[in-house]
Amino acid sequence: MGIIYVEKGKPYVYEATQPVKLTAFNDWIKRGIGSRYVVKRLKNDKLLTPEKLEKMRVVGDRYNGKNYDIYFEWSDDRMYCSELVWKIYKETLGIEIGKLQPLSSFDLSNDIVKTKLKERYGEAIPLQEKVISPAAMFESDQLVMVMKK
Repeated sequence: MGIIYVEKGKPYVYEATQPVKLTAFNDWIKRGIGSRYVVKRLKNDKLLTPEKLEKMRVVGDRYNGKNYDIYFEWSDDRMYCSELVWKIYKETLGIEIGKLQPLSSFDLSNDIVKTKLKERYGEAIPLQEKVISPAAMFESDQLVMVMKK
């Protein structure tokens, strides 16, 4: 998940990987399963004026180079993918794409998930930490699909 930027006519994805950075669109696609992807944009694209798009880039630049957040903390010290995109839209346009949820609202019963949580948090799993999931953003009624492959 990320935000598409076009630089010198070429598409890039601004994403929270390790670290937050611009990735060439084709390289980003290659990392996915079967090179499949979906591109969505705001339903109300009139909000995306040149001034607002520039402000989105300026806000996003503050996170450039930040480490990936394996703990999914709601801070600006580190970023995970959906958090980066959510915060850019919220700060720039005042829009919340997708609903923040406490970690406890997710299905944490899978043994792989339990193991990963134990590795990261020990016994102190922050179940009330607010999280924005990629699925919550993907399913937002504020977005429309413009491309699917």
